[in-house]
Amino acid sequence: MIRQHQKFFNGMLIIGDIIMLLLSFELSWYLRFESGLLKSRGHLPFMEYLKILIFVVPIFIFLQYLYNLYTPQRAKKLYKEILNIIKSNFVLFILMMSVLFVIKQVHISRQFIVLFIANNVVLLTIERSSARFFLRFIRSKGYNVKYVIIVGSGELVEKYLKAIEKNKYLGYVAIGILDAENKPRNQILNVPILGHINALEDVLQRYFIDEVIIALPLHLYDMLKDILNTCEKAGVKTLIIPAYHKYVSARPQIYEIEDIPLINTRYVPLDNIGNKIIKRLLDILVALGALILLSPLMLIIYVAIKLTSSGPAIFKQERIGYKRKPFIMYKFRTMKVQTDEESDQTWTTKDDDRRTKIGKILRKTSLDELPQLINVLKGDMSIIGPRPERAYFVEQFKEEIPKYMIKHHVRPGMTGWAQVNGWRGDTSIEERIKYDIYYIENWSLMFDLRILWLTFFRGFINKNAY
Repeated sequence: MIRQHQKFFNGMLIIGDIIMLLLSFELSWYLRFESGLLKSRGHLPFMEYLKILIFVVPIFIFLQYLYNLYTPQRAKKLYKEILNIIKSNFVLFILMMSVLFVIKQVHISRQFIVLFIANNVVLLTIERSSARFFLRFIRSKGYNVKYVIIVGSGELVEKYLKAIEKNKYLGYVAIGILDAENKPRNQILNVPILGHINALEDVLQRYFIDEVIIALPLHLYDMLKDILNTCEKAGVKTLIIPAYHKYVSARPQIYEIEDIPLINTRYVPLDNIGNKIIKRLLDILVALGALILLSPLMLIIYVAIKLTSSGPAIFKQERIGYKRKPFIMYKFRTMKVQTDEESDQTWTTKDDDRRTKIGKILRKTSLDELPQLINVLKGDMSIIGPRPERAYFVEQFKEEIPKYMIKHHVRPGMTGWAQVNGWRGDTSIEERIKYDIYYIENWSLMFDLRILWLTFFRGFINKNAY
């Protein structure tokens, strides 16, 4: 039934989006010209402004399609949908401003246009969030679900069943399993086994199926051609869980040379030059702003260190950064002066007697990290990214922890996704790397801003910061 409903839902979304657009227009008119919040010396009548919508509405709907806002969002994250809403409205804003400039229309308020776009983003976000919560609710009641069968065997089948059970709001219902290995069992995780893979054609005729999930182990991939042919003959959509998925990233890219497909096993958004420029601009703006605002505090810390302990106030240490290249990282000194070997090869632990009195406070509040703003301006580091480590521990961890060296695909950061989730200090390196890899593979400007926001609430003071 889900296929029949999809067009209806898309139609409802389009109607809802147009209603939000009209509400944004009306609200922006009120805020700009009638609320008294902004000065107005006279303006065109409302009906003249309303003519703009004749051109804006179709362009708006086209942009929504262009940014995949009318494709099924069932398994997509809400923040990604919101990001696409922001992108489509930003393009709409650029188009509107450009047209007004070209036709030399000076009587349309630019403040109105800005308010219109901002209100539209807010109302569309509310609309799409509400639609998701509504759909989750009705799916929990057994409506708007997708019926699937799984063809395969082994851990892939169990992993998929656990995933759809854990995320019931996605609305996937497993009708049964066709066992590729024909083992003597009746069910897997309470889902019945309907027979061997050879029964696929009969099963597709007996049951109404929205999708067939293919979860074959590698040694059975010679069956794939027959399974796909059978499903295509029945007109049923197929999705493949690749048996090699544990060895590649969550978002691999596929390229072609002639007719040979090549899979990029580690997709890194920051390999894109445009993304690099955006992130670098954010780093420079934040670092410069922070240095200007925090320079009095940094001067106080500098003086306090010099007055309370002997040695330099700024601690310099070699760390491994982007593309595995070493760089010198700066911190306020929080420990007694040590030899290079002691500082480079010793892990800081709770109640570490090497810390100074000022150092305890600085480490607990993360204020010792402030000089790294200089590293950011130099390009050694970023504001957001995996924390850099000492060469001694990098050599140790790369042999002990799978995928550890992936963190060096991007610039190291002052704070990161692992840190705002509590993985800092003397905690699990394995868990920290999982969060670092997730960040590397899912980077976006909105993700960076989210981490920056969370840093103010979770990142500065942490029980694991020694």
